[in-house]
Amino acid sequence: MPHVDAQGARLYVQETGRGYPIIFVHEFGADHREWETQVRYFSRAYRCITYNARGYPPSDVPEDPELYGWEFSVEDIAAVMRGTGIDRAHVVGLSMGGYAALQFGLRYPGKASAIVAAGAGSGSPPALRDAWMKETPIFARGFLERGMDAMAQEMGHSPTRIQLKHKDPHGWQDFVDHLSEHSPRGMTNTMMRYQTLRPSLHDFQEQFARMAVPVLLAVGDEDEPCIDTNLMLKAALPNAGLWICPNTGHAINLEEPAAFNAQVEQFFSAVERDSWRRGFG
Repeated sequence: MPHVDAQGARLYVQETGRGYPIIFVHEFGADHREWETQVRYFSRAYRCITYNARGYPPSDVPEDPELYGWEFSVEDIAAVMRGTGIDRAHVVGLSMGGYAALQFGLRYPGKASAIVAAGAGSGSPPALRDAWMKETPIFARGFLERGMDAMAQEMGHSPTRIQLKHKDPHGWQDFVDHLSEHSPRGMTNTMMRYQTLRPSLHDFQEQFARMAVPVLLAVGDEDEPCIDTNLMLKAALPNAGLWICPNTGHAINLEEPAAFNAQVEQFFSAVERDSWRRGFG
């Protein structure tokens, strides 16, 4: 299996297609397989790179909790680019991956030609921060105490994921099956060190206001924990557009793959022909 070296971990990477590169960054509840529909579509014209985050086999699962966290997730995108010989790419992230993609745009603006941040912002709204900080450590312990099968069922039936089951039962079952295969230790460490301790996206409004990288924000209108933060991001990011997908929850690329692919393709096309919106003078 192909791997690239990152700080404190080796990351499993897959490549499909030829052309300008797209880096896909997965969410907390999934892995590189969540991007299958996007890879099948975009690999006709692009070089598609998917990888598993640290803690998600066949990537390494570090025992040391200190080797997890949002800063590592940003540097891991850079490590994947170095390991695959890529200097600049479009970056597409969902949820946890969307958070990393936005932070990557702040830290490495010259390496991101375009960013798609889908379903980003859980735990970021100021009114929800206290509850988020109290609830996520309890949830994190569940992976070790209750096991992956029970946690996968719970996550799959959550208020922002049950939409996938209603729309695509087979796709929902794939999501639950894949999630049940994850490492309990990796999930616990990721939740405790990344999800719980990451700063709110609202804390970066001043930095986002200076970010020139083109951004497409995507959120489902039933992904309630993320809507307010996406409205904030739309207002803060001068070069961003916001797509709100109707009757859709958190896993927007799985629930509405055709619509998601169409929006992303239109965005990339506009960026590549230099006609995406501009908010700088």
